[in-house]
Amino acid sequence: MGLFQRLKNRFFTRRYAWPAIDITLPGDRHFHLVGSIHMGTPGMSPLPAGLLQKLRHATALLVEADVASGGSPFLNLPVCPPLEERLSASQLQALDNILTILGLTREEFDTRPAWHIALVLQATQAQRLGLRPDYGIDFQLLQSAQQFSTPVIELEGTENQVAILLKLADDGSELLQDTLTHWHENARLLQVMLSWWLESPPTGGESLTLPTTFSASLHDVLMHQRNQAWCERLWALPAGQYVVAAGALHLYGEGNLPELLQKKNGQ
Repeated sequence: MGLFQRLKNRFFTRRYAWPAIDITLPGDRHFHLVGSIHMGTPGMSPLPAGLLQKLRHATALLVEADVASGGSPFLNLPVCPPLEERLSASQLQALDNILTILGLTREEFDTRPAWHIALVLQATQAQRLGLRPDYGIDFQLLQSAQQFSTPVIELEGTENQVAILLKLADDGSELLQDTLTHWHENARLLQVMLSWWLESPPTGGESLTLPTTFSASLHDVLMHQRNQAWCERLWALPAGQYVVAAGALHLYGEGNLPELLQKKNGQ
């Protein structure tokens, strides 16, 4: 039996009506990995009954960060030089064009870190496409976990997420540049991930062709390195049945979390 078939048999033995992968590790540890989207549409609520049933009986729910509690993690951000000193003329023009489309002004962002500007632009773009945070999959799972009294474990937490962003070179100018360059690709990627919840999830063994929205260096920091850290976090858990909500691209993208778990398990 070839490697691909072994992986398919081990990880993709069951199809769900939502994007998810089941993984069993030694020590009686069972993980239902859910491809979450952090903002969603009304059609994504309520969550599928089968997923809620798994959550009701889970040992714990694991999320990237508990977004249902606490205030904004973006308070007390460092003050940066004006954008004219940080961006090229072409970058400023591209930024101004998108800000105009979104009904925003450069003055609102002039001294903010570039990575924070990128996140605000991406969130505003998602809102313009009809997405809202309260319909996000992880937010809905957290609300249901509270209802079911299911314990919640953070894979990293908002403070660590902000710390990762603060460590990006040049206050995250590469993330802002990628956001500007791949503006339309990002919109298409959002539509693809929405279709996984509203229409049909990807099959485990299929080759996914997804729009590219990260440079290689950013993909390493924001995707692969975090996947590696989450792999260690999951591997350290005791026996139990866990529901894990991770961003969909962490499950299906290059160097994804299931792949890392499989490698660590020696498969």
